[in-house]
Formats: sequence, C-alpha cells, structure tokens
Amino acid sequence: MPASVGRYAEAGLQGAANTQRGYAADLRSFEDYCQHHQVSYLPAAVTTVAGYASQLADRGKKFATIRRHVAAIAKLHQLAGQPSPTTHEALGVVLDGIGRVLGKRQRQAPAFTVAELKQAVRAMNLTTPTGLRDRALLLLGFAGAFRRSELVALNVEDVELTRQALLIHLQRSKTNQYGEAEDKAVFYAPTADYCPVRAVQEWIECLGRTTGPLFTRMNRGAAGVPGRPGLARLSDQSVNDLVQRHLGPAYSAHSLRASFVTIAVEAGQSNKAIKNQTKQKTDAMIERYARLDDVKRFNAAQYLGL
Repeated sequence: MPASVGRYAEAGLQGAANTQRGYAADLRSFEDYCQHHQVSYLPAAVTTVAGYASQLADRGKKFATIRRHVAAIAKLHQLAGQPSPTTHEALGVVLDGIGRVLGKRQRQAPAFTVAELKQAVRAMNLTTPTGLRDRALLLLGFAGAFRRSELVALNVEDVELTRQALLIHLQRSKTNQYGEAEDKAVFYAPTADYCPVRAVQEWIECLGRTTGPLFTRMNRGAAGVPGRPGLARLSDQSVNDLVQRHLGPAYSAHSLRASFVTIAVEAGQSNKAIKNQTKQKTDAMIERYARLDDVKRFNAAQYLGL
C-alpha cells in the first residue's frame, strides 16, 4: 500500500510497548522450537502450534502464559499477512484440554490494606530524595489505581494541581492506545504523611523542574551522601521492585491497582465510580480485579441475623 496509508496500518497493528516486548520474547522461543523440530515457523501449521503449546504445558508453564504465546504467534501471522493457525478449531480443542489439566486459575497479585500501606510509608526515610520518590509513587499509584506502565510514562507536565484535587492527564494507557483525553483525580488525605497530593508536590519540588519524567532513577552520590534524582525514567521492573521492597515480596506493582479496587468495593463504591478512576470498560473487570475471595472476611453468611 502507499506510504501515506502504510504508516497508519503499521500504527494500527502495533500494541502497547509491554505487549510488544512480551510477544518478541515469546516468538524467539517459538522460533527455537520450530528450528529444533525442523518445521516451518512462518507460516506455521496448526500441528506445530499445538505441539508447541503442549510442550509449554509439559514444562509447567501457566495456562495464561501459554495463551499469551499463542497470541504472539497470531500477531506474527497478522503482521506477515499470513492466515493464522491459531484460529483453527483443532487448536482450540488442544488449548481447552491444556486448560482443564493445568487449571485456568492464575495467580493474582494480592491486595494490601490501607494499614499496610501506611506502615510502609512510616518506615521510609523521608529526609532523602529516594524516600520522597518512593512515598509519592506508592501513594499516587494506589490512590490513582495506576498500572506501572502508566506510572513510569508520566511527565511532570502531566500533573495539574487544582483546589479540589490533583489531576493526572494520561497521554496513553493500555486501554487508551489512541491518545484520547483521559484524566485521573487524586484527592487530599486528612493526614499529610499519607496524602498523595502533598507527596507528589514534595517530590516535584525535589526534582526542581517543570518538565520531563516524573519518576526517575537516582544518581548515586559520594559515600554517605543520598542519591539525587536523575533524568532516566524508572522501568516497569523498578516499580515492581519498589513495591516489594516496601510492602513485602508477596506483593507486586499490580497490587497497587488491585488494592484500590478491593478497598473501593469493600467501602461500597459503585462500579461507575471505580471505573472513573481505573478506566476499566466493563463491570466484569471490577469483579476480576477485586480480591474478595477471603471467605472469612467477605461472606454474606455473617449477616444472616442468627
């Protein structure tokens, strides 16, 4: 197609950056499998993809991981203009069988409590730039129900302070690939130590600039001197490491978002109010994110009046 059309087609075929990286790693694995078994990589036969998926299952990979590998193979064929073997009914039968054997329930990032978050903040050294950054990231990530990819993509100029709240202008997100105007509001907390608005303000003051990445890596100082904010953005993995360092290894960056949904549901907030912050499109996603499977804590049986 003409270059004037092709550049739009290319943009339409691209996904989120994290998805692209994940697919690239999955496709390297698939290519190695095809070379080892001396079968065609592109286009791939249905039997090839089925054998690859079965091998992943035998190696103990989770069902969700296997489905992601199959999705990467589908994207590969789409980009190459080849018919995809992943749509064949026979492969669907194999995947269904793998799901039944492995079990489709994947491990989800647990939700922390507000008390745990406050305890983590109290343990931080807020006299250092690192402490100010970590507090701002955790409080903003939780109060804004942010994905880690959204947090690391934020710029200082995306943050707007108003009388009522701190507005965060999202340029793009996993569910907003077209760059449509999308805002999140983060509100003042009664206690300054745990206030996400004040925490972000203090961190921006520490940065000393009005543009550029909001959450950055630290440049190491001399021995005994705290590191200073650099210009390089935090990576997705850095956010995950930061959450685990302060909240414990059981949690992950995704716990920021899951905890928001869980606590909001528990507090009786409507799905509409929750979706205004999470930017999820369906009520089913609220159900999926809420960690309300503790039968002792969330159970209608305790309200029977007996």
